[in-house]
Amino acid sequence: MPSHSLTPDARRQLGLVSVATLTTCLFKRGFRSQLIQDVKPIAGGPVRLVGEAFTVRTIPAREDLATMAILADRTYPQRAAIEACPAGHVLVIDSRRDARAASGGDILMTRLHVRGAAGCVTDGGMRDCAEIAAIGLPVYQVKPSAPISLLHHLSVDMNVPIACGGAPVFPGDIIVGDAEAVIVLPAHLANEIAADAFEMTAYEDFAVEEVRKGAPMFDVYPANKASRARFAIWRSANGR
Repeated sequence: MPSHSLTPDARRQLGLVSVATLTTCLFKRGFRSQLIQDVKPIAGGPVRLVGEAFTVRTIPAREDLATMAILADRTYPQRAAIEACPAGHVLVIDSRRDARAASGGDILMTRLHVRGAAGCVTDGGMRDCAEIAAIGLPVYQVKPSAPISLLHHLSVDMNVPIACGGAPVFPGDIIVGDAEAVIVLPAHLANEIAADAFEMTAYEDFAVEEVRKGAPMFDVYPANKASRARFAIWRSANGR
């Protein structure tokens, strides 16, 4: 297995940790710009997301090209990507932080879901949001957007490096989302970060319990020799 492939154990761990914790793990490694800014899960839809990135790039629409006819073109990246995105992957759309027109709608998201994709993220908006929420596919956006995509977006490429919400996204990077945010993990570090975040989450759960019981913050956070000893006992007793 290539070193940059996400292991099943790492995939499971990433589904249990918060994006907040992952930002700390990335910060420790010098990464400061991996959070996709301003996106949230569609209201009423699923709020956990883990999968490899499959990308779509858009540019501002030009009137002679962005016509209804292009939607029947099987090579048009917005539509072609729905059929090409592998199962378990996340479709990530570079909509240039422009939510004036939709990045997609319920038909595209339903097809993506049926094909086994893990979810979709756009730094623009989606139309048919109530219908998308009912599909069961995690979809993240800036805000709902009813107008047809061609009003402002022309898809020009897929599975290439893009920007999404200010974050660099390379095909195969690992996308993790929760109720709070979405983050991009460089593929070659994802297994390492997953293990680190899983360990950090266990300690932070212990620390919260200690603080609730009245422990001063600096007795448990950051961790010290004494708190780590208590954590080992807590972890054993709680199967963590």
